[in-house]
Amino acid sequence: MTTQQFTGVIDRFEGELAVILLEADGDVVDEIVLDRSELPAEAAHSDAILEVTLTDGEVTELSYNLDETTDRKERAQSRFDRLAERPPSDDESA
Repeated sequence: MTTQQFTGVIDRFEGELAVILLEADGDVVDEIVLDRSELPAEAAHSDAILEVTLTDGEVTELSYNLDETTDRKERAQSRFDRLAERPPSDDESA
């Protein structure tokens, strides 16, 4: 029996199916598709972070990671905000 731990990121929903990207050491290594009803209720949104345990390729444990979901959302917003700040034009910097 092979058990593996992954960080899962809900990438998107296709109807009632959730496509979850599996990460190991920060890299996407695989994806799984689960029925939306199998997700923890609080995790039924895009970009939710899950702790995923696979045993022989089947999901045996799935839990929502609120702290990591919040942290990633804040980091992404911070990057977006920095990118959205336009540099001053030559006229403004004089």
